[in-house]
Amino acid sequence: MTWTQNYDPFGHWWLSTLVAALPIIVLLGLLPGFKVRPHICAIAGATKALLCAAAVFGMPIKLAAASFFYGVGFGLLKIVWIVVAAVFLYDISVETGQFEIMKESVAAITPDRRLQLLLVAFCFGAFIEGSAGFGAPVAIAGAFMIGLGFRPFQAAVLNLIANTAPVAWGAIGTPVHTLAAVSGLPDGDLNKMIGRILPFTAVIVPFWLVRTMVSWEETFEVFPAILTVGFSFAGMQFFWSNHVDSNLVDIAAGIFSLVLTVVFLRVWRPKRIWRFAEERGADSNAVQEARVRDTMGDKWKVQAAPSTDTPITHTSGQVARAWMPFAILSVFVLCWGLPSIKAAMGKATTPSFKTGGWDVPYLHKAVFRAQPVVTKPTAENAKFDFNWLTCTGSGCFLAALVAGTILGLKPKELFRIFRKTVYRMRFAIVAMSCMLGLGYVTRYSGMDAVLGLAFTRTGWFFPFFGTYIGWLGVALTGSDTSSNALFGRLQRITAEQLNLSPILMGAANSAGGVMGKMIDAQSICIATAATNQVGSEGNIFRFVFWHSVALAAIVGTIVMLYAYVFPNLIPHGMIPGH
Repeated sequence: MTWTQNYDPFGHWWLSTLVAALPIIVLLGLLPGFKVRPHICAIAGATKALLCAAAVFGMPIKLAAASFFYGVGFGLLKIVWIVVAAVFLYDISVETGQFEIMKESVAAITPDRRLQLLLVAFCFGAFIEGSAGFGAPVAIAGAFMIGLGFRPFQAAVLNLIANTAPVAWGAIGTPVHTLAAVSGLPDGDLNKMIGRILPFTAVIVPFWLVRTMVSWEETFEVFPAILTVGFSFAGMQFFWSNHVDSNLVDIAAGIFSLVLTVVFLRVWRPKRIWRFAEERGADSNAVQEARVRDTMGDKWKVQAAPSTDTPITHTSGQVARAWMPFAILSVFVLCWGLPSIKAAMGKATTPSFKTGGWDVPYLHKAVFRAQPVVTKPTAENAKFDFNWLTCTGSGCFLAALVAGTILGLKPKELFRIFRKTVYRMRFAIVAMSCMLGLGYVTRYSGMDAVLGLAFTRTGWFFPFFGTYIGWLGVALTGSDTSSNALFGRLQRITAEQLNLSPILMGAANSAGGVMGKMIDAQSICIATAATNQVGSEGNIFRFVFWHSVALAAIVGTIVMLYAYVFPNLIPHGMIPGH
């Protein structure tokens, strides 16, 4: 059985686009509008996608069902497993008391919550994104911030906003490699172009983060630190992407920014220390007033309080032992991302390694993409590589086991903690799995292409709105990698039709996509699961939505400037087929 996608079943592109958007409308309408629990929203959205695919776009039921279960399987192994393992490591750190020492060591660097936000959510989160990706930084950094004393809602939304600029190089550069493979464009040129777009946002996001939490005045009080974080990260991001490679961009930038900021904070400190209302023990000379939105949009004030607490100090050995689980995690995910190690383990443990995975029954090579998405009918691959050991989640899980053993936990205790972690995340697991199922149905039914094609009708403004194609792809699938796989080829075809640089528009897809990361249901579910506030998904979505739209508009503007004002700054390497 074979089937060719139909991108205009009604003969009116606007009506076909509206129907293709129905699964998203259902999902996003239920989540923030009616405050339905996310796993129910994901199930409803996936059901609507299946109905639209079969009843409207004519996709055979077998193919639609196969694409859904393919997405669920992919989500469980490639994404859910990472998040569960990362939270498991965090739970081990909490259970053994090491997390308290970790947060006190960060507090010893600076008690100011604004600076802690930059260190943990932006710098440390970027490092985790570069190592593991797929929601791990939101889970780990979010839990970390709660341990420091941030409110759960704050920890969730601030980490969602922070996890933007680094996403294009997440999981050892996977999105860039995928974009190059799908679009047929040079990996090096795409990497350089993305590295000439996102550093601008890397400077903006730290300022945006702090301003989201405090007032303008209190933001400018730590402006030197914001500049240090932003420019150090952006500078290394640009240098590494344009002069080294695409694998370790985020890891190098995250470490460089973290170290440089810590050094800077040893010689500079804000005039007054900012803390939360319920906290006492701020600097006696500080008058702290801040207004921050909580989950209901209310306001609260941080009041001055005399210094009554004595800083808790730990030996360097205690601090090193406390950070050891995350150091082990970093080593494992870095090793798991290295091609040579991954290939060696894959050959030894993955039965389908040499063939690229097992053919998904009914689905592999059965769905054909057609013009104008591709130049000629092209069969869609559907291979599931059951890489049970080489997937990033297994690296995270083994890191957790090693760390727990070193910290003195017995196998029985480790199993108890793991079981508690899985039970706590049970609804998030269902939501993430169904969201990936929904994303794969929209991909194989062609509904994603219908939505993307609607943006291509913008003509001269396509560099701006083409950026939103990537944004939409990530909002749908929860992954910049998946968005590049869905729309990378479409960006190249449209760019060539409009006499634009395909390198620029391919990079725009990935760069714009990172701003959609904070509003996809998968990331929101991860954030709520990690911060133990399942049920607040609607509030979180409403809070971050306009942040996402505004930041994507900034990326779109940068792309427009490259397209029409500074085209000479676009890499012009040899493009295959030209």
